[in-house]
Amino acid sequence: MTMKAKYQPVLDLGEALNIQNGDVKEENGQLKVTGTANTPYEKNLIWDKIKEIGGENPSDIMADIKVADETVFHRHTVKSGETLGKIAIQYYGKAAKYQDIFKANSDILKNPDVIHPDQELIIPNL
Repeated sequence: MTMKAKYQPVLDLGEALNIQNGDVKEENGQLKVTGTANTPYEKNLIWDKIKEIGGENPSDIMADIKVADETVFHRHTVKSGETLGKIAIQYYGKAAKYQDIFKANSDILKNPDVIHPDQELIIPNL
């Protein structure tokens, strides 16, 4: 199996996330991947997928993933049925962090219990 084939799910994820300036080369049995993720959250998703395939410290892949916008952790478009608590769990693992999301979006949110589908929320860096 080639390294590219082994890490194809990483490359597919990069494509789905619309990673910019992406490049993939296989040299001396190591896959070299570069690109620019939109946000730190997307960079983390790429790294999580690399570790899922190659282990905690893989030696057969070298990834240099930059981030285009470090001012926010992510930008999230609200889907029907979501709450700030559910969104906080998705990004931070803790529902109580909904308050941080609410504060970061106080310009468009007046009540943390009222969000609407298609609103774009800033998920702040903590």
